[in-house]
Amino acid sequence: MFYPEPISKLIDSYMKLPGIGNKTAARLAFYTIEMPDEEVTDFAKALISVKRDLSFCSICGNITDQDPCEICSDESRDKSTILVMESSQDVVAMEKMREYHGRYHILQGVLSPMDGTGPEDINIPTLIKRLQEDEEIIEVIIATNATSEGEATAMYLSRLIKPSGIKVTRLAHGLSAGSDIEYADEVTLLKAIEGRQEI
Repeated sequence: MFYPEPISKLIDSYMKLPGIGNKTAARLAFYTIEMPDEEVTDFAKALISVKRDLSFCSICGNITDQDPCEICSDESRDKSTILVMESSQDVVAMEKMREYHGRYHILQGVLSPMDGTGPEDINIPTLIKRLQEDEEIIEVIIATNATSEGEATAMYLSRLIKPSGIKVTRLAHGLSAGSDIEYADEVTLLKAIEGRQEI
């Protein structure tokens, strides 16, 4: 079935979002048509605002509407620790826990030779500069995902940072709370064994 051009364009736009196929995009497009004009206008303004009003923090690389970001501007945070993460979404997850009080550094990706992503393509140079300029930093916690790219990035950063004398640690990986051992994959079980603790 052929749609009028405005609907086709809207469907194509929705299909550019991750996880949205043709049927879902069409359903969203028709839902948008039925929305009150004011809600559609607010939705469009929100999309424009996200692109126009947000940038990356010049210190940590987190997405922000002010520079430096709120976390980097907070003088009460522990300046001796930097938690290195892949994306701004990871920071939100960590902040929800309300247990980490240090600073962050967002890589905005991971090393992936298969995709042509090298050290200069993600936010590594800024991290190294921070570590060289800030003598208060005594530990870097690497919190990349437990994927092959995340592991490779963690190893690369560790080799880069350790010669400076700064302690480099990695978030523990392993069994999640409430999971059954029989359903865990080999890598998860290996990480759980390696990260075991005395009780």
